Amino acid sequence: MLDRLSALDASFLYLEEPTTAMHVGSVMVFEPPPDGFDFDRLLALIGARIGRSPRYRQRVRELPGKLAGPVWVDDVAFDLTYHVRRAGLPRPGSTEQLQEFVGRIQSRPLDRAKPLWEVYLVEGLTQNRFAVVTKTHQAMVDGVNAMDIGQLILDETRDLGPLPPVAWSPRREPSRPELMVQAAAEMLIKPSHMVEAVRGGVEDVVALGGQMASTVGEVVSTVARTATRPAPSSPLNVRVGAPRRYAMVLTDLEDYRRVREAFSDDPAAPEAVDVSINDVVLATITGALRTWLQSRGEAVYSSSSVRAMVPLSIYDEGDPAASGNRVTACFVDLPVGEPNAGHRLEQVAFQMRQQVGGAVGAMTLAGIAGFAPPTLHHLGARLSSAVSRRIFNVVITNVPGPQEPRYAAGARLLQSYPVIPLALGQAVSVGVTSYDGTVCIGLNGDRVAMWDLDLLGDCVSEALADLVQTPPAKGRPR
Repeated sequence: MLDRLSALDASFLYLEEPTTAMHVGSVMVFEPPPDGFDFDRLLALIGARIGRSPRYRQRVRELPGKLAGPVWVDDVAFDLTYHVRRAGLPRPGSTEQLQEFVGRIQSRPLDRAKPLWEVYLVEGLTQNRFAVVTKTHQAMVDGVNAMDIGQLILDETRDLGPLPPVAWSPRREPSRPELMVQAAAEMLIKPSHMVEAVRGGVEDVVALGGQMASTVGEVVSTVARTATRPAPSSPLNVRVGAPRRYAMVLTDLEDYRRVREAFSDDPAAPEAVDVSINDVVLATITGALRTWLQSRGEAVYSSSSVRAMVPLSIYDEGDPAASGNRVTACFVDLPVGEPNAGHRLEQVAFQMRQQVGGAVGAMTLAGIAGFAPPTLHHLGARLSSAVSRRIFNVVITNVPGPQEPRYAAGARLLQSYPVIPLALGQAVSVGVTSYDGTVCIGLNGDRVAMWDLDLLGDCVSEALADLVQTPPAKGRPR
């Protein structure tokens, strides 16, 4: 039997346009091991690991006349060195140079004639560091049949010994007549195939949302009420082109914890405020957007808001191991019109508490077997692509990661920034990953519309500092 793409996976291919490449990326900054790190070591690491996920040696094959959905076939001419590439920055490579490189690389669509992924080793960073930049198409990574390449190459320990060679023999690629005969046979055996293919798109979205009706309960009605209102007008929603800008913002996880502790009341007290790290992240981005809008001369009133779609992982008590593959969409009206940082945080926290009943806590999520932030960022991006962009202004994915070091062939991972793709009509996306005491924020923006993306990044740091320095409301202990 052919390995056919699901309706949802195929939609990511069909909906992709020259201006909206639908791949998710990451920027991982490493410290080399004592014996050094080079391209051959990265090549050997990836060659040994992609055997865990056959998708990385498969490409998409369309059927003639689109008689049926596309299928996955082994790439008989698979060349690892085509997908793993080497680049260098003029020494000493700065953060600005790395951001420019990432923006240019992420602007380019993946080659449909090859397996849909790329990895770049970027050498020449300051302090003898290097970066690994990844690109993986949304059609590939579903958290079940394939994990993100960033998940495959990271380990909990520095020394795993030599990497054993992996033997692989591709299966013969079916011919065009064979594909058509197989598609016709499927139609005869299962006449309702076409109806189910259409219905499958809806079912996949529901599954991707983590069976919201049974797991989160009232989230469905809350989201439905929010979704009936169109998103506010915003300079974040414009016609976008293909070129991108990218900005990386490094912040300290301890700052977010300090804010959470200062604004969290005694749970037993009346009208207690339950503040999470995710709430503090969203409030920080809210403050940044407020300052950024004002810097552009936009009118910001007390009632002004920016609607964010926030994909969250949810927890299934009946199957904790599968929880890492389940996400649900929350819609939050970020109160950019509120001048007080503390009040912004309280409003964000209140909205999140109204929607989320089964969200995974950071410690629980980090302990799930097989968990990795890159894969969950993929699932969040997939969910945002499946939802109408008319009901939100910006996507913010926030994935808590492990607070212990991770390694790639002995090299220590220092920072990990997600690259979330832009949807049609959306000028910027925000990806957040907490890791080993840091919170890494990746801003991916349209190159023309977000000419001041670096300013937005500076506003993030300022907004966090504002929250840290803002006392809680009167009567709350600090």
